[in-house]
Amino acid sequence: MSLVDGPQAIPGFVDLQVNGYAGHDFSALSLTPEGIAEVCLGMRRAGTAGFLATLVTSSEEVYRRNLPMLAQAMRTDPRCRNLLGIHLEGPFISSEPGFVGTHAPEWVVVPDACYLERLWAWSEEKLRLITLAAEPEGAEALVRQAKALGMAVSIGHSAYDDEALRRLIAAGAEAITHFANGLPNLLPRHPNQLWSGLATEDLAVTIIADGHHLPDAVIRVVFAVKGVDRVIVVSDVSPIGGLEPGEYSFAGSRVVLEPSGAIRNVARDCLAGSAMTLMPAMNRLAAMGLLTPAELLRTGYWNPLRLIGLGPDSLPGGMEVAYFPEAGRFALHLDE
Repeated sequence: MSLVDGPQAIPGFVDLQVNGYAGHDFSALSLTPEGIAEVCLGMRRAGTAGFLATLVTSSEEVYRRNLPMLAQAMRTDPRCRNLLGIHLEGPFISSEPGFVGTHAPEWVVVPDACYLERLWAWSEEKLRLITLAAEPEGAEALVRQAKALGMAVSIGHSAYDDEALRRLIAAGAEAITHFANGLPNLLPRHPNQLWSGLATEDLAVTIIADGHHLPDAVIRVVFAVKGVDRVIVVSDVSPIGGLEPGEYSFAGSRVVLEPSGAIRNVARDCLAGSAMTLMPAMNRLAAMGLLTPAELLRTGYWNPLRLIGLGPDSLPGGMEVAYFPEAGRFALHLDE
């Protein structure tokens, strides 16, 4: 049965950018093994069959403590079967205002091969994706090293230009992280990172479709230019996702979860992750009427698996997500 003719199940969505959930923060020194399991269970209940635990730019102490904890959860905790690996969003990003986003600039470091080797060892070789800036000296060598270790490489929080993108593509970079975010609020009309990222055919892009990070018009342009096979939808769900509106701390800054669902770093006038998990974001994208059901599944299931080099057999069973054409949305069936 085709997706157009009727419901067809997948094991669930695959999310390459989960920073935590319901108060549990993968980048916090307060993280516990039980907190990791709670996030995994929360993702399962939200329709996410597989995800990457994402650590934002952090101190060495955080990486040294939390990376082994996440690796151990993957190895030993059956509740964490949907934890497919780790995404490092930093620390090799731009420290410049705007480009750094809500990350802590004091923990940004220049490309450092020895540091990457330590991060890899602390993760017990569970790093599957790294986001880094394209413009610093040494970025190309770091991309090659990450690829040799088996990681996918994405460019983000970066003041890149066309030449920097060409260099990193040649070194093995494959994507741009949360395209059109992690940028200053004001950019030159042209050239700028939006035009360069769209024009580069060799890079896929990840996008956040929560209704706050990108206007619908931008999403339409991204798909028109990149095509469905080069777009991956991520949630970028924050540790604040699943909590009530109010003030919280994330990535070393005070942030506000607004009643609208937007999470804002008020001091820097930028967003600080999303409150929305991947399935509601996919349903929001479905409601735009831009993609066929099969195309939606490519952006939220097949494309993310391809980027990190995994197949459907890497996902646990016990749940199904299906698209129902009459309702125009995905729904979850979970075997408790």
